[in-house]
Amino acid sequence: MSVTAPAQALGPIYLRLVGVAALWGGTFIATRVLARMMPHLTAATLRFVVAVALLLVVAKRMGGLPRLTRAQAASTFVLGFTGAFLYNVCFFGALELLPASRTALIVALNPIVTALVMAMVLRERIAAIRWIGIGVALVGSVVIITRGDLGAALSQSVGRGELLMFGGVCAWAAYTIIGQYALRELSPVAATTYASMWGGLMLAIGALFELREVDPGALGWQAIAGIVYLGAFGTVIAFVWYYQAVQAIGPARTAVFNNLVPVFAVTFGVLLLGEQLLPSMLIGGAMVIAGVMLTNRRGKSAAPRTAHERSATGESGAAP
Repeated sequence: MSVTAPAQALGPIYLRLVGVAALWGGTFIATRVLARMMPHLTAATLRFVVAVALLLVVAKRMGGLPRLTRAQAASTFVLGFTGAFLYNVCFFGALELLPASRTALIVALNPIVTALVMAMVLRERIAAIRWIGIGVALVGSVVIITRGDLGAALSQSVGRGELLMFGGVCAWAAYTIIGQYALRELSPVAATTYASMWGGLMLAIGALFELREVDPGALGWQAIAGIVYLGAFGTVIAFVWYYQAVQAIGPARTAVFNNLVPVFAVTFGVLLLGEQLLPSMLIGGAMVIAGVMLTNRRGKSAAPRTAHERSATGESGAAP
């Protein structure tokens, strides 16, 4: 197997990551609908009930789930705690206190937090051109979210909502980085399934304390559609594709695609909700795309790929 995967082999990975960003852009709309209809942990639990049910079907069609060793059980438990339980607790809690735009602004920090942890804690070398790409994508994302008024957005005070969302960013960075170790022995489908099972169980325990607040009569087709969307598209497809990318190109290059999420969120707002399309959105979108391309640039000057980045592209198991 070659040390460096050919560029054409990475094309499907990049396309899937764009799809992941589009799916996660839609989760802002679905989450906003559900947050008005039911308690947060209950909504998150139902999301993972749908996700686990579908993941088990996918895993069965692929030959079933492997029996976990103690180390694998521990790693998938941590993945469930960080990527499913902790992130959802922080995300829903932040959305309750902050407008969606402010929340998205903090979410945009995820790629740079991931890269910083890899560089400072794991001592992984990230080429200068990729740092530039991460920075350009971050600035472009901020331009979109703030509608070009960066000063007003950044001058706001930091409160509980901001701290909650930053906790979510850190949780997702941990999920991304720890995932590369779990993916040494597990396929993306297996890792996602076990992590979703652990995370769903933790969320369900928390949801038990919300039972008195649940009003079944207030739940209509919109709530059901939101739960199905979050479970099937925002979790099953998006999580599996995301981990296929982590396995193929590494956490830092994968995480930068998260900056495309606000691009799609804003686009859906214009197309579905009739929101105004501003010049700042076009400029910011172009910057995000340029930053993503820089971060994933494959040239002679690029730094050598790490052992994790040299994982076999296309040998992850299967697409959902």
